[in-house]
Amino acid sequence: MDVSVSVWLITCVVILGLFVFDFFSHVRVPHAPSLKESGIWSAVYIALAIVFGLFVWWKWGSTFGGEYFAGYVTEKALSVDNLFVFVIIMAKFAVPREYQQKVLLLGIVMALGMRGIFIAVGAAAINAYSWVFYLFGAFLIFTAVELVRESDDPVEHEEQRESRLERFVKRFLRTHDSYDRDKLFTRVNGKRLATPMLMVLIVIGFTDVLFALDSIPAIYGLTQEPYLVFTANAFALMGLRQLYFLLGGLLDRLVYLSIGLSIILAFIGAKLVLHALHENTLPFVNGGEHVSVPEISTPVSLSVIVGVLVITTVASLVRSRSAVSKS
Repeated sequence: MDVSVSVWLITCVVILGLFVFDFFSHVRVPHAPSLKESGIWSAVYIALAIVFGLFVWWKWGSTFGGEYFAGYVTEKALSVDNLFVFVIIMAKFAVPREYQQKVLLLGIVMALGMRGIFIAVGAAAINAYSWVFYLFGAFLIFTAVELVRESDDPVEHEEQRESRLERFVKRFLRTHDSYDRDKLFTRVNGKRLATPMLMVLIVIGFTDVLFALDSIPAIYGLTQEPYLVFTANAFALMGLRQLYFLLGGLLDRLVYLSIGLSIILAFIGAKLVLHALHENTLPFVNGGEHVSVPEISTPVSLSVIVGVLVITTVASLVRSRSAVSKS
């Protein structure tokens, strides 16, 4: 896939412009968005992602177009799981609803910046060492197992992580217990103190690092093109703020989402291991020769990902409805 420097620059400028537009049109004036506003803009950003995918299909062919859509769907699904964690963070720190948009948008921009670094490092590692796919595959399978283990009580596990991070940060920051609108710092008795808003932003930023650790290897299991990896991540993150307010209480009903994501991550992990065997250069594996194993195609990957998400979503909603009817 031949992507010129000018195309990279134009893409980055457009994505940055969309985030700037989002800030000045929706976030600068604090307010709690309505379901109508959240629904319209969620649909707009999903439509933009689809249009971009069709452009990739037209410009570089169906193979890369399919890889983009597979990556986008996977990253969007992982982003929805991220929203569940954001809900826990907002509740724990009691962030006023009208100020949640700002911290979400700043967190999303931080996430995209950190993912950009991970994407560059991943691309360099893949180009230099084919055995990196073994590491990516093993890490995704390990992450899938951890997701299943934590699915019994995800809230408790997440709150434990946040409490440890909060205690660590408070060693280095003088903090205040009350919010001062959406400010990150405030003055009390002449002293400059960090507000809980800054603490929330730090926790979300740290969480974004953890998310990037599994999302980047996952999408590299679907495409090895850095441009597609970056744009799929960018479009998956865009509209995440609106999706947070749109889904709201629905997240609590997606009880099988973690299990579905663990299946997807394990599947992509196995796909990466097969690819690593196919490209093998390690001397202690088959004498350093390529191993003749079947590789999973992009259409099959996309079908599995979409199928698992549909089944887990429907199963979650059916279980939630039956639980409500029994009560």
